[in-house]
Formats: sequence, C-alpha cells, structure tokens
Amino acid sequence: MIRDTEANEIFLAKIRQWVENVAIPNEDRVASLNEVPQDLVDDMQRSGFFGWSVPEQYGGAGLTTEELVFAAFELSYCSVAFRARVGSNTGIGSESLIVDGTGQQKNAFLPKLANGDIVGCFALTEKEAGSEATALKTTAIRDGDSFILNGSKAYITNAPISDLFTVFARTDVNDPTHNGISAFLVDRDTPGLSVGPAYKMMGQSGSPVSEVYFENCRIPATRILGGKEGVGFKTAMKALNKQRIHLSALSTGPAMRMLDEATKHALERQQFGAPIADFQLVQAMIADSHTEIAAARALILETARKRDDGGDVTLEASMCKYFATEMCGRVADRAVQIFGGSGYVADYSNIERFYRDVRLFRLYEGTSQIHQLNIAKNTKKQVSERGTIRR
Repeated sequence: MIRDTEANEIFLAKIRQWVENVAIPNEDRVASLNEVPQDLVDDMQRSGFFGWSVPEQYGGAGLTTEELVFAAFELSYCSVAFRARVGSNTGIGSESLIVDGTGQQKNAFLPKLANGDIVGCFALTEKEAGSEATALKTTAIRDGDSFILNGSKAYITNAPISDLFTVFARTDVNDPTHNGISAFLVDRDTPGLSVGPAYKMMGQSGSPVSEVYFENCRIPATRILGGKEGVGFKTAMKALNKQRIHLSALSTGPAMRMLDEATKHALERQQFGAPIADFQLVQAMIADSHTEIAAARALILETARKRDDGGDVTLEASMCKYFATEMCGRVADRAVQIFGGSGYVADYSNIERFYRDVRLFRLYEGTSQIHQLNIAKNTKKQVSERGTIRR
C-alpha cells in the first residue's frame, strides 16, 4: 500500500540520489576498511534510513510493507554493506519489538533504533540450531524478578556493533518445543554478555557478523519481550514473515545493479568486430536475467500488498525469499560470464565482489531448502483444504 504516491516518489528519488552520489563512490573504501565509516553512518542517520519500519509515533517513517520494499530496491542497488548497516534497525533488529513489545519497551527502545543512536540485532541462531531453530540450547532460568541467561549465539549480523540484542532462549527446559522459548531485550553492557570477533567471511566486507556469549547474565523480568514467557518463537516467526519479504527486495537490488553493469559492459566490449551485446548467447543471458528480476519484483510487490491488506503471507513470504535470493545468485553468475576474465578480477570490475556478497542471501533467514519445504507444506495444505491453489 502506497499512502501518498507523490511523496513516495520524492522519497525514493532521494534514496536513489544518495546511492548514486554517496554510496557507490564509497564502495571500494568500505571494502578496504571492512566497515562503513562513521561519516557515512552519520549521513544515513540524517537521511532517516535507520527508522523506515519503525512507526511514526516512535520517530520512524512508519513505512508500509510495499513502501519498504520499494525503498529496499533502491538502497540495495549499492554495496551490500550499506543496507546491512541500517538493515537490522529498520528490519529484523526492531521488528520483534514492533510486533510484540510492550508499550514501555517500545517507548524505551524504538526511538533510539529509529534515529540510529543504537544498533539492534536478532540473536536466534546457534551453531546447532539454524534451520531447526527450536533446537536452541541457550537458557533463561527465572530467579525471583530476574532471569539468568546462559548460552551462545552464532552468525549474528551486526553483533559486533550492536547495543541491543533481541535474544531467544529456552525458559522452560522441560519443554523442547517452541512453547518453551521466550525472547529478551538485552543491553550490550549487561554483565556476562560478550561478543566474539567479527568473522572472516567469503564476502560482505563492511558487514560485521559474529558470535554472542552469555554467562550468568541477569536480565530483569521486565525485559522479557511482550511481558510473556513461551511466545518468543511465535514472535520470531511474525518478524521473519515480514523480513523475508524485505530481504527478497534487498536481494533484487543487487541483481538490478549487476544486470545494468553487465549490459553496459556488453554494449562496450568488442569481439570479432562487434559489441558482444550483439551475440545471441550473450543476449540470452541478459534476457534471462531481466525476466527473472521482473518476476521477482512482481512477486515481492504482490506479497507486500497482500500483507498490507492484512492477509496471511506465510506461503508467499517463503516463495519471495526462495525465488529472489536464488535469482540473484543466477544473475551474479551470468554477470561474471558476460564480463569474462574481468568479472573475476577485482581490479577491473565490482562484479566479483557482488558475486561473493550475494551468496549469503540463500542462507540466512531460512535456507533455500527450508523454504522449499515450507512452500511444499503450505501448498499441500491449500490443496487439501480447498482443492486448488487458485484464489
């Protein structure tokens, strides 16, 4: 749902201008430093990038799902590090609080997340609890008016720079199901909380990811998200439903950038006395890429509109995430092929960096294989109940 078409066009134009004039010229700098420098973070704060999803009453932009998707298409056209720097605040790092936080919790944290004064992260995954998230071993045992948190988390985006951790832990050690899991809002300076060094990764330079450790962390009971035990996993799934749509859009922007770069290269690169864009096999790769990007955009936007209308998008969110992230990987591979040797050499193009960066999209917020299972399960349910997938 677009609330004001004219205002939204102006909003998107400003993002596009920032991406082209600020972000893209600084991509090599970010990769070299392996961080988004503070001057650029300050610029993103002034531009309001951190609060896109946060409701207006808490200082955010209160974007609808469709508006967020359009903004994500624009911001993700540049290096992945930029959208990752703001992405947890305007995405998975704030969404649990938005959907299930108490009024007091929202007032305490959402304004700071919206303006970028603090960084949030979503601490669900563990080394032995990834696709099977309910297998998590981190515990939070009640002790009077507090909970004692012990355990660890792995592969947590922005953990090295986060101030607020949304942590999922088992509060009922006798219940191995999702009903035994609760969510907590934990400050970085909580005694017993420590963060590991940022991983050395295949790609996504400038986007810090690490492990988080909890050793007898005493958390006030007032910090249990929503004030209720046993509903943490449901909160996580509600947050992920929206964020999978968001991530799908964030996976489509890089695909558009790579296709633009590859097509420009094909128009300029001469072989056998003609631009390689004239060669039909190169044209096939361009055509396949453009078609898949358009299909991803259409699916994402339709799903975003359905969510804004109050519909259940569990199935569609999985389809978006699965299709868009796999599509982005295929476009990256074709782009390297179109560039040839220069697509593999960092000195000659940014395609090799994008190729490495986008590989992670198919892993986090549910692997492609998990989404295939989700899609199949929900398809079987639809056909069993209604006899058709038609609406």
